[in-house]
Parts: sequence; C-alpha cells; structure tokens
Amino acid sequence: MIRQATRTFQLPWRRIFGGRATLVAGVLVLGLFVGMAIFAPLVAPYDPIFQDTTARLVAPSWLHPFGTDNFGRDVFSRVIWGARIDLQIAVIGVAFPFIIGTTLGTIAGFFGGIVDIIFMRLVDVVLAFPFLVLMLSIIAILGPGLSSFYIAMALVGWVSYARLIRAQILVLKNADYAVAAVSLGFSRTRIMFRHLLPNAVAGSVVFVMSDAVLVLLNGAAISYLGLGVQPPLAEWGIMVAEGQSFITTAWWITLFPGLSIVLLAFGFSLLGDAVSDVLGVTE
Repeated sequence: MIRQATRTFQLPWRRIFGGRATLVAGVLVLGLFVGMAIFAPLVAPYDPIFQDTTARLVAPSWLHPFGTDNFGRDVFSRVIWGARIDLQIAVIGVAFPFIIGTTLGTIAGFFGGIVDIIFMRLVDVVLAFPFLVLMLSIIAILGPGLSSFYIAMALVGWVSYARLIRAQILVLKNADYAVAAVSLGFSRTRIMFRHLLPNAVAGSVVFVMSDAVLVLLNGAAISYLGLGVQPPLAEWGIMVAEGQSFITTAWWITLFPGLSIVLLAFGFSLLGDAVSDVLGVTE
C-alpha cells in the first residue's frame, strides 16, 4: 500500500449547506474527543486498568455503560482514556512527516539540479516498498512501542508532503515576487521559507487532515498486532484485539472502541473538507 497525496473527499451535505456546516460538524466531533482526553480523570467513572474479577464480561448497564471486558475492566472508562493516546498518535504521527517532508520538498524544489535528483532518487527508494510493510519492518527492528511507531512514520510518511511541496515550489520560484526577492538580494533561506513556502503549503495543510485519518488507522492496526501501545494501557486498537475472542459473546468489548476509531477519523475528514474550502484548495 503506497499512500498517495489526494484531495479531501467532497462530502454530500457540503454542496447543500456549504462549508460552514462541515466545519461546525468537524469541530464538534473533534472537540468531543479532545474534551474526553483532557477531562478523562473527571469523566471516566473507573480506573481504566483496574481489574474487578467479580465483574468479568458484564453487559452494558447503568454501572458499566459500555460493559466490562474479560479482566473486569470498565470499557467506558478505557474508551475515554484511550482518546488521549489515539489523539496523540494522530497528531504526532502527522507532525514529524509534515515537518520533514515540507523542509526537504522546499529545498529540492528551490535548488533543483543535483539536489533535486538526489531527492527524487530517495523518494523512489521509499516508494519501492509497500508503506505498511516498510513501517512494520522499521518497528520490528526498533522494538514495539509508540516511539518506534513515530520514528517509522517519520521515516516513511514524509514522502507525500515532500512531493506536494516540491511541485508547488517548482512553479512558485518563477513567480514575479520570487524573482523580485532574488533581485533584492534576499538570502535563499528567506526566499524559501518566508516567500515561497507560505504560498505553497496550503495543499499540504489540507492533506494533513486526511493523513491524520490514515495515521490513526495505522496506529490502531499496529497496536492490534501487538507492536504499538502495550497492555495494560487503554488504546482502542488494543481493546479491539483483546475483544476479538469474545466477539460473539461480549460484542461490546470491540464495538465501542471500534466506533470511537471511526468517529474520530470521521471528525478529521470533516475538518479537512472544511479547511480545503477556507484555503481554496479545490478538486
């Protein structure tokens, strides 16, 4: 699987109500999960790792709104605390690739020549391997854990951002204002990062929202495989993995963390669609 830089999917109600409804919906969905993460100690009724062996596999009830798992842990509390880790995965997982890719793409597009050739060959090497396979290989070498996941994302995920920025810089460096900046004797660093990059970064900012969805799903998948967040920490991918053996008898263990992943990804998609309107990025 190779990630491609694609524009945000146009949601049907945006054509009916305009971008404002999409923006409000996206902010509300993401705000709900951010609020859960910030106020988890106040909202969660139980300790997410506390095991009550007398309340194993209890169905959803007033005492346990999302039921309990096979260790007697409250699923509702674990979903709330899991928002902290999964939001962290989505944000940090796109931040490092964005910074690295934007920097390299700007330099390659501005200087061209041998710098651009080396850059493109490096991109070809990364794209020669399936994205998920390369990521799993890096994590396997570094060892399981969130730090390994972030390093793997940084080493592999920068390519899409770099290609987007490079393409924009190649066009913008010949614009009148860029030529004027060169004529005035401005330094290359100033021209790249103060004149060209702010005008080239809009597409990448929109892509960040779509990429956050992929990073969130990849993070959950890595944890599901046992290479990401380690038990007993509450993380939605781990919760789905732990509940798969009880899917027919205790469906709530996998249902609620799975729905949380879908809703958070949906929130990022909504916000990305709205940001594309604000920044004027069209299909």
